[in-house]
Amino acid sequence: MYGFYGRFLKIDLTDRKYDIATLPDKVLLRYLGGKGLASYLLYSMNPEGVDPLSPDNCLIFATGPITNSIIWGSSRYGVYTKSPQTGFYSESYSGGKVPEAIDSAGFDAIVVTGKSKRPAVIVIEPEGVEFHDADDIWGMETHETEDTVNGKFGKGAKKSGAVVIGPAGENLVRFALIKNDYWRSAGRTGVGTVMGSKNLKAIVFKGDKRRPLFDEERVKLFSKDLSAESKNNPIVQAYKKMGTPMMVKSCNQAGAFPTKYWSEGFFDKWENISAEALHKQCKVRPRACAKCFIACGRMTTVLNGRHAGLKIEGPEYETIFAFGGLCMVDSIEEIAYLNDICDRLGMDTISAGNLCGFTIEAAKKKKIDFKIEYGNVDAIAGLLNKIATRQGIGDILARGIRHAARTWNMEDMAVHVKGLELPGYDPRVLKGCGLAFATADRGACHLRATFHNPELKGIIDPEIIKGKAELLVDFEDRLTLMDTLILCRFYRDMYPWDRLGEIIEMTTGLKQDKAALRERAAEISTLIRFFNIREGLKPEDDNLPKRFYKESLKTGHQIKEEELGTMLQDYYNLKGWQKNGLPEVKPNIS
Repeated sequence: MYGFYGRFLKIDLTDRKYDIATLPDKVLLRYLGGKGLASYLLYSMNPEGVDPLSPDNCLIFATGPITNSIIWGSSRYGVYTKSPQTGFYSESYSGGKVPEAIDSAGFDAIVVTGKSKRPAVIVIEPEGVEFHDADDIWGMETHETEDTVNGKFGKGAKKSGAVVIGPAGENLVRFALIKNDYWRSAGRTGVGTVMGSKNLKAIVFKGDKRRPLFDEERVKLFSKDLSAESKNNPIVQAYKKMGTPMMVKSCNQAGAFPTKYWSEGFFDKWENISAEALHKQCKVRPRACAKCFIACGRMTTVLNGRHAGLKIEGPEYETIFAFGGLCMVDSIEEIAYLNDICDRLGMDTISAGNLCGFTIEAAKKKKIDFKIEYGNVDAIAGLLNKIATRQGIGDILARGIRHAARTWNMEDMAVHVKGLELPGYDPRVLKGCGLAFATADRGACHLRATFHNPELKGIIDPEIIKGKAELLVDFEDRLTLMDTLILCRFYRDMYPWDRLGEIIEMTTGLKQDKAALRERAAEISTLIRFFNIREGLKPEDDNLPKRFYKESLKTGHQIKEEELGTMLQDYYNLKGWQKNGLPEVKPNIS
């Protein structure tokens, strides 16, 4: 079938065996690739109620029918599993150049199960898998690991690249991530933790395979036209010029920039950590993934101060919010430093920054005996290292926000949804974000619908409740399809429904109108909902932290429990689910 390899790889690390299995056309037509296919495999293959750190928990890597093509924004891969952070569905995505190497191995998906008896590296090629011991690199930071495995195993192929974990993943920190291309991360929900639980330090992908496309010439013309059309697009130019740090200004202006561990929505020193500060005080050049003309990445070199010479791609907005807002660090160079620590140790910066802010509050309230204050960079850096190595207080935080909150008797202060800490948009101001956070399958997530975008841009009033769910579902369905193709989120405005349909048709030959595409997205969404219900999801889990209903911001902004309840019922109704959020009919995956 066009757009697919028609096969997936099953790897058993326990016995160091593998099997290449065929994917029927009906499965590919129904679920496409990426998120759709991986969710089908996860639902089908994962044992019900499995411990996320059990050898039986599947770790699935997938690319989409457009990966390794010339379609803009296509150099992405996804990782899917049961999250050790939430206990529910886990998905995480990363870009760079490595996604094309993953796809070149010639599989629509790779399912890893079992646990190696000793640290391992696996090398995946079109013909199968090689297993290697990795005792000599266990304990290495991510950059060094990537250099080592690429140098040792990555030669002799048209395309090659590695995904790796750091010490945090090895030590089963619940929010460990998977790294590639040094600075690209499959960051949220603990996918690196699952990799570490399998004693898998790195995977090297090699190959020269390409997916057969239904209409190659049309793809070429489509990409050429989009590039020409987008050349002067103001959104493209803004991302290329300033990257995601430009959100620091807009979120503060909206009063939605989470500050002082979610107690305020404005940071009076935001200009010190803005995109302008980054570009003024550091040497910065745009950096792009493969097949991208946006180049949102910031290749940054710190010029002055104690971190002079530090090179990093970033920091991104979410990292700036997490350490600059929640922890009140008012220096962009210091945030870059904390970002670098997390990268090398292999930890998600959103969760890490949230937990550091939570620890500062715990210390202030004398719930713990630990010296740390807002803005104290060295104390925060020390705490990050303690978390990664699970030393002292770090062992409590390494288990996640819910465990720390219970241990310190601070559950009323903890900010999370389903165990996943919130990203940098305050739902007391952006109420649609509140609905998106409450309902997202993987816990509080800004990327599954990117609903901060229409609220901050004024496409829909942030205060409005009526009609909010309808727009969210439209965004969510369209971006679900983007995740089956695995397209970069920053192309969302350039790929409306009609263009998504066009991409699917010219790559796979499948021609469908918007209504049919929405049905396809809804089926994937319902399948994932059933996965979560099977793993223990309850209606009350679709909620926000209770302190948000009780605490208003200084501006008076608040979200009421009944407002979320109204939006939730509208959302469930539009999804065709019951009032308690349970779908009517179980998925038929035969």
